[in-house]
Amino acid sequence: MRALPTAVLAVWLGVTGAVEAGDQPVVIELFTSQGCSSCPPADALLTQLADRDDVLPLALHVDYWDYIGWKDKFASPAYSARQKAYAHANGERSVYTPQMIVGGKDHVLGYRPMELAELIQAHRDVPDPVALDVAREGRELHIEARPEGESLGPLVVQLVTYAPEKTVDIERGENAGKRLTYSNVVTSWSVLGEWNGSKPLTLTTELPEDAPAAVLFQRKGHGPVVAAARVD
Repeated sequence: MRALPTAVLAVWLGVTGAVEAGDQPVVIELFTSQGCSSCPPADALLTQLADRDDVLPLALHVDYWDYIGWKDKFASPAYSARQKAYAHANGERSVYTPQMIVGGKDHVLGYRPMELAELIQAHRDVPDPVALDVAREGRELHIEARPEGESLGPLVVQLVTYAPEKTVDIERGENAGKRLTYSNVVTSWSVLGEWNGSKPLTLTTELPEDAPAAVLFQRKGHGPVVAAARVD
């Protein structure tokens, strides 16, 4: 697939910025693999989003393509399981790469920027149902949340850490000979607990590593992500 010019991507992805209903970033999960020849355009698209404040793009590398010649250096069975759980929740029987999940709800082929832009806009137009404040002190993370309307629970509170940029020389497989750069590579994903969404929540946890982090509130059963915040 031909690479799209940066200027075109900027227009398609709505960088011009209209007035929005929600202030929190829209979470975009890209399920990708270093062993997938269709994935580099999606990885590049995620990089285009990485510096924006209105979205939280996260790259989750799956391991189910490792057998075809190249073992993905960032892959985890947990990320493959997360993608499969999304598929199960949506009544789908199979998974694929590159796949983007927007807001824990909508999915799109990872290198279709116009469709992605429409989904981002749709999610940005929805008011935030949870007020979320996250502050970092060293390795300690302080989380405060309160409902903005009626109870939303139960919600799963999740902590994600990620590497802003990583470059890999691919030696074998479908992308052999390429040097690929990845953005917002997820390095850990853990569940902090559940919240009923009816009363204010105050929570303090320790970060597993000295890296950028994000907190996600998601409906049980891999439902929509209703709140998100990040800290560097």
